[in-house]
Amino acid sequence: MISIPVTEKRYLILNYAEQVLTEVRRAIVGKDDMILKTFLTMLAGGHLLLEDKPGVGKTTLALAFSKAMALDYRRMQFTPDVMPTDVTGFSVYNKATGQLEYKPGAALCNLFLADEINRTPPKTQAALLQAMGERAVTIDRQTHELGWDFMVVATQNPIEQQGTYPLPEAQLDRFLFKIVMGYPERDEEKEIVLRHGAQTDNR
Repeated sequence: MISIPVTEKRYLILNYAEQVLTEVRRAIVGKDDMILKTFLTMLAGGHLLLEDKPGVGKTTLALAFSKAMALDYRRMQFTPDVMPTDVTGFSVYNKATGQLEYKPGAALCNLFLADEINRTPPKTQAALLQAMGERAVTIDRQTHELGWDFMVVATQNPIEQQGTYPLPEAQLDRFLFKIVMGYPERDEEKEIVLRHGAQTDNR
């Protein structure tokens, strides 16, 4: 087994962290404080709640980290018709074997983006409680591990908007950070347009 000196390990970790943050900053203009808190949440093994109006980059932030860190990423839009089994998975009877077979839900990944989580009823919100607390889901008395690196990034719209359900206290307790994104500054808006705005060829 090759032994790596402590100083070299520290350099490798810092170099990797800087590479990840650099990649994320290419997608997210400004918001360095939000980016750093998101990264710290990941390193601490926690879950993150992003709150603000639609269109301020909440989903883009999660997607940027998943790409920068090469994570198994899945996104679910939490609409009123989403069922708990859509999140955790369900069992199906296999006639050939005479046994129940587990069909994984959307949450079985490294980074699960629960988009607009407060637009779905509390019963479906609660489907994530065990996953966030124990990094596992239990279906028909069978426990399925999600892995130590499982993380939930949930976005929610302001509660005063129509069609939202407040998150229960037990759910809020499972988030390490709650971040309010906020609108970009004027100069940042210009930079966003320059980087990501579509250009039309009028020739």
